[in-house]
Amino acid sequence: MFHNVDPPSCGSHALGINHKLRFSPKLVTRYFTQNLIRPFQIYRSASSDPYVNLSIEHHLLQSSPPDSTILFLYTNRPSIVIGRNQNPWLEVNLRLLRDGLPTSESQDKKQPIALVRRRSGGGTVFHDKGNTNYSVICPPAVFDRDRHAEMVARALRKLGVPHRTCGSRPGGGVRVNERHDIVVDILSPSGGMFKISGSAYKLTRTRALHHGTCLLSSPNLGSVSALLRSPAEGFIKARGVESVRSPIRNVNVGTEEFVDAVVDEFCDMYGVEDGGKEVLVIREEEALATEGINKGVRELTDPEWIFGQTPLFTFSTHPTEDDPRDRPPSLLAQLPHDFQGRITVRHGEIQSVYLSLSDDPFNMTDPSPLSQVLAKERLHHISDWRAVLSKAVSEAPLSDAFDVEQVGMWLNRMFGIPEPVEGQKERSLSEEVVRAIQESKLGMWLSK
Repeated sequence: MFHNVDPPSCGSHALGINHKLRFSPKLVTRYFTQNLIRPFQIYRSASSDPYVNLSIEHHLLQSSPPDSTILFLYTNRPSIVIGRNQNPWLEVNLRLLRDGLPTSESQDKKQPIALVRRRSGGGTVFHDKGNTNYSVICPPAVFDRDRHAEMVARALRKLGVPHRTCGSRPGGGVRVNERHDIVVDILSPSGGMFKISGSAYKLTRTRALHHGTCLLSSPNLGSVSALLRSPAEGFIKARGVESVRSPIRNVNVGTEEFVDAVVDEFCDMYGVEDGGKEVLVIREEEALATEGINKGVRELTDPEWIFGQTPLFTFSTHPTEDDPRDRPPSLLAQLPHDFQGRITVRHGEIQSVYLSLSDDPFNMTDPSPLSQVLAKERLHHISDWRAVLSKAVSEAPLSDAFDVEQVGMWLNRMFGIPEPVEGQKERSLSEEVVRAIQESKLGMWLSK
């Protein structure tokens, strides 16, 4: 599992297996197990796959001794990672996610974006090669929400942040705020600050996990705001956790120097002697040969985990007693006049549907005919709302029929289903996730 790389400048060195030996899963497991008994461990992933890296992290959390302390560093390919109790239809512009990001070679050639639901709480974050992630796993007795964020803040200050950051001023500081985020204050007449790192946590009876991001030099910063703003946001009332938006900015620090600085701070904070500063680099193919990690990847890539774990939410076109907010008028203007709708979804499964042109459909107490037809339909399995509504209306004729084509196209936009392309098969969200994984390098390993 461990592969030799150039040693970090802090004096740490990588520990690798002898590659003259034939690779074997048993050998990988033995090296991993032997290292896990050490009181302090430092790992770095050579994989850029978010499903793999979060599964390595989870394996370390579950398998390491309760009195050990672990630092794990990794960088992911473009990904949107939502929290354990979040709603992808609320947090993400799923159409833009499916479109991907333009590449440096061509605006027409797109780089895919992975959608990931992690096992910890917290808000939604965007990852790419300019965003390095850190995880610290430690005994609960020494855990608090600022301890390791302060560790990273010290590393950034030693690297010259904020003075290397575009728009900052001398005297501006890197600090951990009341939300446990790492921010940079800007000393200027207008003041202000920007966020460079957010965190999430997971606590078990014997272990505590703190993981966070750090924006270093993301080439996609201009795309993040649109990707993390769903068109359905103004129509969804959800249980679970909603993200808190903050202004963000790169700090113009290289990945290698950031990793070196964080490793240094970790070793200084825990008194790790030079002999213990071994950075073990985990290769993707060897990680996937470890049963616990492979199992974790299969769980995280399952559409029923990504979408089916979504807490109860209600999508409604007009104010209700539970959700009295005004709805976005520009989006409502795309619907038929006097149309009103409400859809309730729990764990990705439609519970009830009311779509009507009547004056007050929300006073209805009897189940709607559409509810009886669409009940138990998986929202993420729908590839075209026009087809779904046409079928439902044919089976349960309505007294106040509406324009199925117009309403269906509007619901497609709200729930992230792309415009149909002639000659191409329409794919639901779950089918799109499966296709993207199958076409990636990860898909080759999972199919073995």
